[in-house]
Amino acid sequence: MKSKKISVLGCGWLGLPFAINRITKGDPVKGSTTTPNKLEVLKEKGIIPHLFTLGESKQENYIAFLKESEVIVINFPPKRIPNIISIYQEQIQHILPFISEDQKVIFISSTSVYQNTNGEVLETLAIQPEKESGKAVAAVEKLLQEHLKDRVTIIRLSGLIGEDRLPGRFLANKKNVQNGDAPINVIHRDDCIGLINAVIEKNVWGEIINGCADKHPIRKEYYILAAKNIGLTPPNFIQQKETDFKIISNTKSKTLLGYTYIYPDPLKLIS
Repeated sequence: MKSKKISVLGCGWLGLPFAINRITKGDPVKGSTTTPNKLEVLKEKGIIPHLFTLGESKQENYIAFLKESEVIVINFPPKRIPNIISIYQEQIQHILPFISEDQKVIFISSTSVYQNTNGEVLETLAIQPEKESGKAVAAVEKLLQEHLKDRVTIIRLSGLIGEDRLPGRFLANKKNVQNGDAPINVIHRDDCIGLINAVIEKNVWGEIINGCADKHPIRKEYYILAAKNIGLTPPNFIQQKETDFKIISNTKSKTLLGYTYIYPDPLKLIS
């Protein structure tokens, strides 16, 4: 397979291992960080390091980072700060003018853009985000689609687990936790990387694709077991007659990309 030049905007929890994975496939990879101390880490992994902060750096930094790359992966979440909806869009707008017409973009989005429907959620749903972070992500999705049209593919990832993100820690020791009977939507980091690779290798552009494990155990069963299995005090869930939920469908990721999930069952993963 012919190598592709890739730029990864945001080499954090997901971006760094993704970049390393592409290097093992023989791809030249540029990676960005806002932390000077991380430059050496990127270099040691074989990543071509770039240091800049969107909105605070010179245009030359953005141009050098994007130059000659065939695929750009935008992978940094909105910070939980006031005015995040406008700030997140402004951050992306700083780099948009320097993406050329022959470059493709993958935007790592979130299923937080979906409202609770008390049923299955497909990519075709007209989204109505309920939280500020979801509204910020939805606004950037729209911005990228308007600017890049069919050159951007959006991957909406569910709750991220794997490596140091142990779900048993999330709700351990908590009391009176709500929505215990709601089904959960999670995805392992290895499957996140697998989906991004599948989009690149199959040249799937102009799409929105959900990323989520096949199975959706109920919240109380999952988090109680997860806490017990790492020796922590399980959360206490209150009894409720009704619960709000959504079940993220991953059917499109499997049919369009031909992707098979490495970790389809969250319960098996923690047990």
